[in-house]
Formats: sequence, C-alpha cells, structure tokens
Amino acid sequence: MSASPAVPHHIAIVMDGNGRWATRRFLPRVAGHKQGVESLRRCVKACGDRGVRVLTVFAFSSENWNRPVEEVTGLMELMVGALAREVPKLKEDGVQLHFVGERGGLSDKMVGSLLQAEAATAQNHRLVLNVCFNYGGRWDIARAAAELARRGEALTEANLDRAMALAHVPDPDLLIRTGGEQRLSNFLLWQSAYAELFFSDKLWPEFDEKALDEAIAAFQKRERRFGKTSAQLNASPTDRQIA
Repeated sequence: MSASPAVPHHIAIVMDGNGRWATRRFLPRVAGHKQGVESLRRCVKACGDRGVRVLTVFAFSSENWNRPVEEVTGLMELMVGALAREVPKLKEDGVQLHFVGERGGLSDKMVGSLLQAEAATAQNHRLVLNVCFNYGGRWDIARAAAELARRGEALTEANLDRAMALAHVPDPDLLIRTGGEQRLSNFLLWQSAYAELFFSDKLWPEFDEKALDEAIAAFQKRERRFGKTSAQLNASPTDRQIA
C-alpha cells in the first residue's frame, strides 16, 4: 500500500483581497478585514484538522501604515477586539500564538494585548500560529544581522537563520497568496527560499476549506528537489551507496 501524500508541515499565507472584497459590495474596507478574520478562523481550524503543524499569516505589513488613516485605525481596533474574542478559543483548541514584527510603533495597549495572547497560549502544541503584524521580510533580515553584530557573532548563513524572527519553526513548505496577485510583497523573503508557491484568484474572505485543500493538493503534486536532480531523489538506498 502506497503512503498517503504528505501534508505540508508549515503553510504561510498572504491574506490578500479584504479591501477589494468589501469595495465590490459597496462596503467600507474595514468590513472586508472583519470578514477576513472569519476566514482566518476557518483556516486555523482546517489546518489543525488536516495535520498542518505551523500556520504563518501576513496580517499587517510595515508598508500598510501608508494606507488611509481610517483603514489603519480600523485595523488596529479590529486586531485588539479579535484578540479578546479569539484567544480563549485558540487556547482551548491547542493553538500557540506568536506575533512576529516590529512592536516599536504600536500602542502600549496593542503591545500588551499581543504579550497577553502569547503568554495565554504558550503551553499549546497542536498548531503554531504565527501572525506577522507590522512585519516586513527586509526588516526581518536587517534586524537579524544587527542582532548578530550586537552579539559579536559572525555573519554566516547558519547564524543569520537562527536570528530570524521565525527561528522557532521550520521554514514554510507551502506559501499561498490569495487575491490574484503573484508576488511575495516583502513576506518571509529569507524563509521562503524553497517554499512551493500557490496563487489563488479567490479574495481572502472567500478562501475556504475547499480552496485550502486545492492548495495542499497542488503542493502534493510538486517534486521538491532542494537543488538535487529527480534521479537523485528517486534513487534507492542501494543505488545511493553505489554512487
């Protein structure tokens, strides 16, 4: 009997299209972000049910501060409210929360909410949920390099990897972007070196369990070579010893 196709250990998602979803319905953009929280709730549960061990989502980029003031303010209020509502359920479901990003520009209230959520779920191990908030991939690399310099450590690939903001989890196996765009937008630039990319035309509020399964099914059809050839991957142990 052949083994079942592997489920990605770590899925990363650029949750794009909330604003467009709202605009098409003649709603304020913040309404799209509220609906996006519902999609994230479904996705977290679906990932846990399917055996995914790490989910990393791009909630707010360092460039998003350039959006209209009312949208940014609404997003901040939505984040605080969502934490208050969702953390008890996440704790019950075995989800361990991590907030990844620059906290210097956030309010004391926001930072306190993030710290409380992380502390409340620290003992959970069913699924790690990394929420990238006020995050940028270039910021992550620059911060890690600065940290190595501060410690007096050599700037090597291995040391830099250990200093990155997601050093507590393996690199993503599958990176999904919704909303029809096909770019990384400064998300996990270091960690996505060998991630399989999947682009969905669905706007994030429309991304459901079926769409997640389609992305996972596409991942399972990929051959992940990590620089090797197909022949090397498919060689039997005996063949490898002879070689």
